[in-house]
Formats: sequence, structure tokens, C-alpha cells
Amino acid sequence: MRVEIDDDRCESSALCMGAAPEVFEVRDDDFLYLLTEESAAGSHEGVRRAERSCPERAVTVPE
Repeated sequence: MRVEIDDDRCESSALCMGAAPEVFEVRDDDFLYLLTEESAAGSHEGVRRAERSCPERAVTVPE
């Protein structure tokens, strides 16, 4: 599953990191980092939850 972040929209609220910490990370510089662009099968539900919970709609999973 491919994951994309719109850096222009992202405000690093870290809700995505709470949903899928193996895919998203907000570091000390307050920027969101994508740990992998292709999430493993076991993290798909977390990535979908991150997409739904992002208040800025910065996380997308292209179909």
C-alpha cells in the first residue's frame, strides 16, 4: 500500500504517528517523516486510520 504526505498541508499534529508509528514519525524538528512509502500488510489498517484522522487531510493512500 502506497502512502503519500502533502508537506504543504501537514501541520505535524502526529495523529498519523499514533495510528501507524511504524510508517509515520514526527521528529524533534517538528516535521513529519514517512518511514516507508510502501507500508507492510500488517500496517494497512493503521495507515487507513491515519488517513481518516488527519485534520489537515495531508495523508493520502492513492488507489
